Amino acid sequence: MVRLEDRQQRPRTSERFHLLLIALSTVMTLRYWYYRTSYTLNFEGPLNTLFSLLLYTAELYAIATLFLAYFQTLRIRDRQSIPLDSIPSADWPLVDIYIPTYNEDVAIVRKTVLGALAIHYPKKAVYVLDDGRAEKYRDRRQLLQQMCTELGCTMLTRDNNNHAKAGNINQALPRTQGELVLILDCDHIPACKILSQTVGFFQDPSVALVQTPHWFYNPDPFERNLRTQGLIPVGNELFYKVLQKGNDAWNATFFCGSAAIIRRHSLLEVGGIATETVTEDCHTALRLHSLGHKTIYYDRIMVAGLAPEMFSSYVGQQVRWARGMAQILRLENPLFNRKLKLTLSQRICYFSATSHFFFGFPRLMYLVAPILYLLLGINSVKGLGVETLFYALPYVILSMQTNYIRYKHVRFSFWNEIYEFAMSFQAGIVTLLALVNPNLGTFNVTDKGLTVTKRSFDVDSVRYLVILGVIGTAALLAVPLWLIWSPEDSQTVLINAFWCSFNLVLVIAACLVAFEQPQLRAAHRLPRRLEATLHGGGQSWTGQTVNLSESGAQILLPHWPNIPDEVLVEIVGDFGARALLDARVVRATGTPQLEALLALEFLEPTPVQQDDLTLVLYSDVNEWYSQKREDRDVPLASLQFIATSLRRVFEQFRPESGVRLRKRGQAPVQLYWEGWHGETRVGQITELGLRDLRLELKFQDFEEISELEIVRPTLGLLIFLPGQSQPCSLVARVQSLEFSSSHRGGDVAALELDFPKALRAQQREKIKQLLSHYG
Repeated sequence: MVRLEDRQQRPRTSERFHLLLIALSTVMTLRYWYYRTSYTLNFEGPLNTLFSLLLYTAELYAIATLFLAYFQTLRIRDRQSIPLDSIPSADWPLVDIYIPTYNEDVAIVRKTVLGALAIHYPKKAVYVLDDGRAEKYRDRRQLLQQMCTELGCTMLTRDNNNHAKAGNINQALPRTQGELVLILDCDHIPACKILSQTVGFFQDPSVALVQTPHWFYNPDPFERNLRTQGLIPVGNELFYKVLQKGNDAWNATFFCGSAAIIRRHSLLEVGGIATETVTEDCHTALRLHSLGHKTIYYDRIMVAGLAPEMFSSYVGQQVRWARGMAQILRLENPLFNRKLKLTLSQRICYFSATSHFFFGFPRLMYLVAPILYLLLGINSVKGLGVETLFYALPYVILSMQTNYIRYKHVRFSFWNEIYEFAMSFQAGIVTLLALVNPNLGTFNVTDKGLTVTKRSFDVDSVRYLVILGVIGTAALLAVPLWLIWSPEDSQTVLINAFWCSFNLVLVIAACLVAFEQPQLRAAHRLPRRLEATLHGGGQSWTGQTVNLSESGAQILLPHWPNIPDEVLVEIVGDFGARALLDARVVRATGTPQLEALLALEFLEPTPVQQDDLTLVLYSDVNEWYSQKREDRDVPLASLQFIATSLRRVFEQFRPESGVRLRKRGQAPVQLYWEGWHGETRVGQITELGLRDLRLELKFQDFEEISELEIVRPTLGLLIFLPGQSQPCSLVARVQSLEFSSSHRGGDVAALELDFPKALRAQQREKIKQLLSHYG
């Protein structure tokens, strides 16, 4: 049935397959639940009773979560943008763009401000809401004010930090006049079309909120530390690609704190951004829905943000979300609270969201149950054997296949388990504390823009998981003893051993997420396909970028160019934004299609050049490459990829290969060195760049020429070019000397020379003029 659904082109047909599988899965799940309740609860002794009930409770949570997810994804809504063409631009609503900030690097905020100012929408006003009033952030605030003045936006501040980001936004609301408010986290750079593609939805006066996806251009700790190389969907894809679309079908789209446009009147109607919980965004959406407002989810990536680079920062972010959702559940009770004027479907969607982060307890119970049996003989499932598998496997397999239809492009098998194991202790503790006392905890700002320079193991974040992993390994060592001393329990022992082994694979992968891998590049590379033109030596070459970052690019040219090692590169965005930068060609590689792949490093961009590049990179974007994912889940392949993570994370990083690229040609040269006592030598320059050159030198005495490699002297060069009346004089230093077997007895050697740094600025114009006539 799943294979049949894979071949369907019509969403309606796929939806029917999904409904049929939900029905079958529901039958098998209820069958398993009846069996577990009637025959497998173990009340033989207090310890067996305690852990049997704990495991049973964990399974009930899993079953409830499964049914809630089925409901959320019964229908999936894919919206199309509503164009503004039919409305005169003078009648478009004024949009205030809020960029709340606290202690983030001013360079990070600057990129977002540049993107906001470049949005293709005439009636907008950009505000930076700075909350960093503490003494230690005083200098930063001055720099931020200078940046706002320079770029032409407004900075708003306040006298306190009450209620963190929510209070910051609420303080700004009465100080601005826009009918709509676009909220952007300070590291969320907006695409230039974000307003033109979303404001049209507000032609419906009942719409209070339009939410777009959050997307991160850098790898999160799961991607980087497990070295998935982009082959595995990231954690937020499930939410933004499936669950939010399902919520939208029930008019239950959640506000996610950024990349969202809100109607000011509706927001003021609910008292502004909610301040009672640390997930103020979801809480605000709950109140909007309770007043009958309509919300929209538009599935188009319109911001490029920064994910936490380090696992500890990622944990802090997730813990805040877990605490906030538990606070909403405890304070608002969305499923049963009659004061909330919600539809039944909205109640179910909010209950699913607010109960999601309680996964820590069941995940730990699944890990502990087989360990308790193998080490202590505590049996959480009475009569565990082949019969139990006949009830459990249909339930598990059918639920996986049912979810596959909705999740096949956004969540691969067993990766969710790794995430839940990695977060199990932290999520379990904060959700429990939030239920007991919802006022515990404060809003924490997630660190962004950090750089990991070397491998290290963040043992503090996974300490208890490592301990359980060691205990689980010890439990497996007890399996042979069980089989020898208690052969009548072999079925139970072997099933617990398999269960424990499966858990250990996932636990090891979860622990390796805390094994920080170094960030090899100065900036994150984005696979953007943009027009690029290289200018150098009086010539130009046009190609296409393969990937692009703030520090360099890879550019594909249709043929191998005769190009200098330093060029001027012009890169054009999807809607015509341009960046012009000096760049050095680091290496070149030939492709099977006889094309040239050049790796470029940008050379000390000016602030203006850096701003232009920021707009081309993050703002002037028609569609981000992650908008559509064609890869599909293959469960066994996914499990194999997880199992090989131990090998991948310890592999040595290998530098990319390629050849140096300089302009090639022939130019006669005379060489002078004081060691030759007034005599000169004659050669031919074969390759020339702005930093170095290669020449072939004639010689008579092998010992004499070999002395150049030992002494590495500075030589004077007189270079003669056709059509030039005067030779060009340069100074260069010997770096290396090469002989081929055919040259050994002959009179030619190849020398590599570079231009001394101290003279590089003086000689640069000469070399440029030389390059324009050379080759």
